[in-house]
Amino acid sequence: MGVVYEIRRFHSPAPKSEGELFQQRIFARQSRTSSVWRYWIELIKGYMAKQRSKLQPTWTDVKAKLEGFDRVGLLRLIQDLYAAHKDNQAFLHARFGLGENVLEPYKKTIDRWLWPDVFKKQDTSVSKAKQAVSDYRKAVGEPEGLLELMVFYCERGAGFCSDVGNEDEGYFDALVRMFEQAIKLTNALPINRRAGVFSRLDRVRDISHKFGYGVGDDMDSLLSEYCRTAG
Repeated sequence: MGVVYEIRRFHSPAPKSEGELFQQRIFARQSRTSSVWRYWIELIKGYMAKQRSKLQPTWTDVKAKLEGFDRVGLLRLIQDLYAAHKDNQAFLHARFGLGENVLEPYKKTIDRWLWPDVFKKQDTSVSKAKQAVSDYRKAVGEPEGLLELMVFYCERGAGFCSDVGNEDEGYFDALVRMFEQAIKLTNALPINRRAGVFSRLDRVRDISHKFGYGVGDDMDSLLSEYCRTAG
């Protein structure tokens, strides 16, 4: 029995000192405290997010305010909006069909951001160029005007890449997507009005083959697919 006792005593863990036990209790307490704090922090974050969403005005809030305006007040408000930014002017001109060419302001925006003046160190912006197309869609949405902007977008984008040079894959991807949208909208036109648009898109495709990066190949596939579907 004495031998067995000695072996068991040798293999059993040594008793912890008071200092070690104290540290263990502190660590366990900190772990529990940390978990509680994390819970409360997440709870507070969720509450604050809900409060921010409640404080963010919506169209419903604006509409409620507008219902209190009379005709003179509404006209004054629209006048202020008109004077505040050129984009608002372009929107209203397009909506009411004012001016000789309602597409011109949108084309200028597309041209600025797709074909910048590199000597003035201007940069490109696909998002701002696409926004011009989107703004016209919201203002009027007339299909032929929208198609004209899409084709113009493709012409300026391909032209810039060919004449100036570009290596931005995001720019190329956006160009191909706009090309696809233009084909879809062209196929919605009466058959006798498609040829002129397809001729312009075909020139875009040809230019895109010259500057490479697979853009022309993608356009080949799109033209083949949608022309076959339309036929």
